[in-house]
Amino acid sequence: MGRSNTHVTISMINKDVGVTTEIRSRLQDLVDAFNAHDLDRIMGFFAEDCVLETPQGPDPWGTRYLGRSAVRQALAGRFEGLPDVHYGDAEHWACGNHAVSKWLLTGTTPDGERVEVRGCDLFDLTPNGQVRRKDSYWKIFG
Repeated sequence: MGRSNTHVTISMINKDVGVTTEIRSRLQDLVDAFNAHDLDRIMGFFAEDCVLETPQGPDPWGTRYLGRSAVRQALAGRFEGLPDVHYGDAEHWACGNHAVSKWLLTGTTPDGERVEVRGCDLFDLTPNGQVRRKDSYWKIFG
């Protein structure tokens, strides 16, 4: 009996590793879509009932956008505010339906101010791997 339980456990671990690898790959694809400034491609990663929480805003969670239309509009604003925004040095982790991406955001505002900030995104994912919630954090310095 112990032997078959061990086999099941190893099979479950191998299955989880495969799922985790797939999620990490999808997160890198999402970063690539952000770096291409491709809103259609970006939104393909988000569930219909998605939520975006940005680092800045009047509430402890920043600003919250609900649903694909609001999220798309908020992300379009990000590209307007930092037209050359780029996410580099990306690393990704996943556990079940949760994931984390860490990155270095660089860009220039329309006024010429250079921005460089380390940040991360905390993700809640649907069972099929779409982003249900993206909660972004930036380190503030200076």
